[in-house]
Amino acid sequence: MRLKEGNLNSVDDIRLHVYLSRCGIASRRACEKIILSGRVCVNGKPVTTLGSKVTKQDEVTLDGKLVSLVKKKVYIALHKPAGFLCANSDRFGRPLAKELFQAAIPQRLFHVGRLDFLSSGLIFFTNDGNFSGVITHPRYGVEKEYLVSVGKVMTDELLDQYVAGIKIEGVRYQAKCYQRILPKKFRLTLTQGKNREIRKVLGAADVAIKTLQRIRIGNVLLGGLKSGKYRHLTADEVRWFFEKAGVIKM
Repeated sequence: MRLKEGNLNSVDDIRLHVYLSRCGIASRRACEKIILSGRVCVNGKPVTTLGSKVTKQDEVTLDGKLVSLVKKKVYIALHKPAGFLCANSDRFGRPLAKELFQAAIPQRLFHVGRLDFLSSGLIFFTNDGNFSGVITHPRYGVEKEYLVSVGKVMTDELLDQYVAGIKIEGVRYQAKCYQRILPKKFRLTLTQGKNREIRKVLGAADVAIKTLQRIRIGNVLLGGLKSGKYRHLTADEVRWFFEKAGVIKM
């Protein structure tokens, strides 16, 4: 399957949300929300209609600042500590995950998916919207593995239900598999993690989470990467995600 998008060098126009993604603003889906919020202007005029197109002659701004196409694509793996937020800003002044690397990396990067404030572990940052789409879209089934420790001994019944598919407050959640390590510790693998999914599933069963750490995304392991540190993904690691999804890297 090819992940198709316009190319400003070869066609007359490109969809605005794709253009913003290729400028390193956010994933394509996130850029759609940014457009709807009224923060984007084309040639000085606000654009809030999804599907709008731009050409290479147009001037596109976000929050009044000119944006331009990414010249160098960057992919990093960060070991996010607990107590850091995956966001561009925070009105409460909480520390941001991007602050752990942005002084050393000149490109504007966005997080691929999320890890909630209390969780730690592996998360990617990039300026490549295609890469983000492969990692986050459920159709590609990229595995995310978590190490979970809980406050009380729990049977396998809840985890078995989770793998079979469980509905909580009208939302269906389904894990791919799990592996018991200790009575209060297990590995859990998801392919389509919804917002705070693991915490919602266990919380609905009155199971308190002590620690939640993501230890793998696809073929990339957290490994020995220390908390608060980052590394650049290798070309082979990046290529693996596109090849697994059957997507042509652009």
